[in-house]
Amino acid sequence: MSIELVVEVYRLTETLPNTEKYDLTSQMRRAAVSIPANIAEGAARNTKKEFVNYLHIAKGSLSELDTHVEISRRLGYLSDPQLVQLDELLERTDSMLSGLVRFERASHASRITSHEEQKRT
Repeated sequence: MSIELVVEVYRLTETLPNTEKYDLTSQMRRAAVSIPANIAEGAARNTKKEFVNYLHIAKGSLSELDTHVEISRRLGYLSDPQLVQLDELLERTDSMLSGLVRFERASHASRITSHEEQKRT
């Protein structure tokens, strides 16, 4: 999902004016790439707590990208069909990240509860 978002951002930023090459284009691409990179880095960490922290960082990068998209929209750089597709990918990625955070927190909480119950017996 997040890789699909990166590919779409790269494709769409090709259409931005050359004057934005080192500004919006660069910022949008970096924010987009940061999302799956942080998910991967967090997944490779030793604890669920660290993973959740990296998921939050990925959500921050997603918010940053969303802001860049809104700026591009207001400047008239992206067409309505492009924006509809990009907004859909942003929403789906946000839902995926939120779901992962909920899952990891719930599994962490159930492990703690299970561990506490084992101590009592």
